[in-house]
Amino acid sequence: MTSVLIVVTGSDHWTLNDGTLHPTGFWAEELLSPLSVFRDAGIPFTIATPGGVRPTVDETSLAPESTGGAEESARQRAALDAIDDQLAAPVKLEDVSADDYAAIYIPGGHGPMEDLAVSPVLGKLLITMLDAGKVVGSVCHGPAALLSATKPDGEWAFAGRVMSGFTNDEERQAGLADKAPWLLEDRLRAAGADLKVGPAWGPFSVVDGTVVTGQNPQSSTEVAEKIVAQLKK
Repeated sequence: MTSVLIVVTGSDHWTLNDGTLHPTGFWAEELLSPLSVFRDAGIPFTIATPGGVRPTVDETSLAPESTGGAEESARQRAALDAIDDQLAAPVKLEDVSADDYAAIYIPGGHGPMEDLAVSPVLGKLLITMLDAGKVVGSVCHGPAALLSATKPDGEWAFAGRVMSGFTNDEERQAGLADKAPWLLEDRLRAAGADLKVGPAWGPFSVVDGTVVTGQNPQSSTEVAEKIVAQLKK
């Protein structure tokens, strides 16, 4: 059966360049919107985290100013409550077999910059799934996780791929660029990504083969829709 593995950051912070810990986690919309798309398409999903830890939602992502208002903020909190059983007991990433899934999706938030970007376990899984022609999707800061996919010869598995991700301009507007130990746009370009971006905070996503990536939270729904389209091929 077609199934999607959703790998969520297990980190509740991002270490800034002065050593302070910036509270973060996963971005609510980037998990919830794709889940809704997958459900509507009848595609089952499994949530996994490093070590099977309960993931932390970035509270900023649930603030009314982030969601577009108090009503949407309350709706997203209720949607998180509805999947609390899965969030409370995610599968251990270390126990995952690529054979069990047709796709992998990684939501953002700054958490992936802390743990998934340097996870050898995730890197190996991504390489296996990519080589098997399975769908790899991610959005916003989630593509930081793809940086973990370094082959034994040192080559990045996604080198040369067209992709998108959170931009330097958006990071500056969000107020963290000057404090960031590294910027996702810079790191993806340096690693060899053919990075494409649209206007700040507007929906933008790209597909390269079985790789689907989006620029920002506003892109999460269309990323999920493009993953579903890939799975239906």
